Amino acid sequence: MGHRLSKIYTRTGDAGTTGLGDGSRTAKNSARVAAMGDVDELNSLIGVILCEELPADVRELFTGIQHDLFDLGGEMSIPGAVLLKATQPARLEAAIDHYNADLGPLKEFILPGGNRAAALTHLARTVCRRAERVTVALAAEETVSDAGRQYLNRLSDLLFVLGRWLNKAAGGDDVLWQKGKHA
Repeated sequence: MGHRLSKIYTRTGDAGTTGLGDGSRTAKNSARVAAMGDVDELNSLIGVILCEELPADVRELFTGIQHDLFDLGGEMSIPGAVLLKATQPARLEAAIDHYNADLGPLKEFILPGGNRAAALTHLARTVCRRAERVTVALAAEETVSDAGRQYLNRLSDLLFVLGRWLNKAAGGDDVLWQKGKHA
């Protein structure tokens, strides 16, 4: 990869713009930069989840997701680039089917929580949904790959399923919402 960052501060962003991967500059408050930031935040949160005790297969899945999210961030940093393949959302669908097969049907709404890994996974789901919303807003203005939008949509579903699965794997259960509990 070579030495891409020999100097961390450049002062080129002091006026409120940032450089994109194609060499162009854009406002730091643009939809593109917001989408890149939300995907980066999601990737960082997945990194926090990886600090938890996780089954080896879930750890491997989260590690792969981090690489995919880095690819998606790269896509967003280079307008018109396509780095995610159509097979990547399908891979998430397979993981959803695999982990959901061990779970009972939902009959109630659940609250984010349970054990720490599950709670962090639910938090990642909410960040993922925000990243998806911002990416959809970006796609209304500029070109965004279908695979990128689909990936975030499937990933939020997978994170929901994994939050439930991690609770069950730890011997717990879903935290059920109770209507009017403190009314």
